[in-house]
Amino acid sequence: MLKIGNITLSVPYVLAPMAGVSDLPFRIVTRSFGAPLAFTEMIDARAISNHEQRTRHMLASAPEDRPLGIQLLGNDEEYLVKALEGIEGYDFDLLDLNAACPTPKVTRKGKGAALLREPHRVGKLLKVLVDHATVPVTVKIRAGWDPDSVNAREVALCAEDAGVSALFIHGRTRTQGYSGTVDYRIIKEVKKALTIPVIASGDNLSVHSIKKMFDETGCDGVVIARGSLGYPWIYREVIRFFQDGTLCEKPSMDERIATITNHLNLVVKHYGEKRGISCFHKFFIWYTRGLRGTKPLRVSAFRADTQEELLNVVEELRRFG
Repeated sequence: MLKIGNITLSVPYVLAPMAGVSDLPFRIVTRSFGAPLAFTEMIDARAISNHEQRTRHMLASAPEDRPLGIQLLGNDEEYLVKALEGIEGYDFDLLDLNAACPTPKVTRKGKGAALLREPHRVGKLLKVLVDHATVPVTVKIRAGWDPDSVNAREVALCAEDAGVSALFIHGRTRTQGYSGTVDYRIIKEVKKALTIPVIASGDNLSVHSIKKMFDETGCDGVVIARGSLGYPWIYREVIRFFQDGTLCEKPSMDERIATITNHLNLVVKHYGEKRGISCFHKFFIWYTRGLRGTKPLRVSAFRADTQEELLNVVEELRRFG
């Protein structure tokens, strides 16, 4: 069990916010296999303040999409407050500040992981959110900016002092991005320093890697990101394993096809056919990753212009069962 403010999760696993991935259809599919808490894609506070149409679409939810967290990107107190005003009326249960995104287009604006270079600035921004939000506030950080400035413990203590309800930490520095190895030691150090829940991220790709994360760090929960791309069954597997120590059977081809079909239908319903087909191409690649001989199907999937054409490609997967 994992408790974040007034939110109690029956299992300590969280679906990560992933740019271009964590939309409503993806969250609904993943929740169907046991993901108890999910986040929207990272949303810039200024975009919310400006009431952009794309941003409103990103905030879309549904009754089965709860509890839901909104992850904000920002480095300006005024726009963070305006963003809170902009999301009034939307259904969500948690608010997270991103101080972890490593992409240059984000960090060169002083946002995301760039905030790690100013721990007290992180604390100040979080205090503003805690003082104005009506839901629990959390923060996502990294080990540090680079190998010479691994300061996650200092940033984490500033966040706790600001009153956040939990802290998410990715065990890599900003300069590592998503390469290299996760630093379990720094996550463990942060866990020992805080009294609030610490939820660990980085290479949680399988039951065994997630067990290693718990064993090595003592964390209170884990964030699953890349491990769920094309494989939402990972939640079913970790829940079963940590309940009774047994491993689930891998999904059959029939189950894979049913899940892919459901996901595609949800995407088309959410975006419309033209945009939905375009959005789904990457998901088809992820769903077929590791299935031998499916490369020609991926080519066919990218050539599909209609929902019916893409559904026919999905049905061809039965030949590989």
